Amino acid sequence: MCFKIILFDGDCNFCDSAVNFVIDNDPKFIFRFASLQSDIGKEILKSKNISIAVLDTIYLITDERVYTRSDAIIEIGKNIEWIWPFAYALKVAPKSLRDFMYSFFAKKRYRFFGNKNKCRLLTEELKKRFLDL
Repeated sequence: MCFKIILFDGDCNFCDSAVNFVIDNDPKFIFRFASLQSDIGKEILKSKNISIAVLDTIYLITDERVYTRSDAIIEIGKNIEWIWPFAYALKVAPKSLRDFMYSFFAKKRYRFFGNKNKCRLLTEELKKRFLDL
């Protein structure tokens, strides 16, 4: 695997917007995407011995590791040059505090942003970046 896989909540408006942000700021096509609810998303989690019951966590799967929550966001930020200084600033905060804030937001994301009722129209090129299409 030469690319990095982002597994996200496919029903969450905020998560959908975050994926669109990464797509728009990933000119090297480093990332591939799959929703946690998709068969391929479940298969990837199962292969990494991760429970498929938890949908409030973002995962970044690389050759070496599985990153979750705030660590996943920081690692994704490393690959988006102009945002990396901001993501790195998060890294100086203790992981327990970062993940507490992540979990707090994740529990309220549907209330703040709602559930997805429409998707971005994907070009053939973008469809290749989604593992579950």
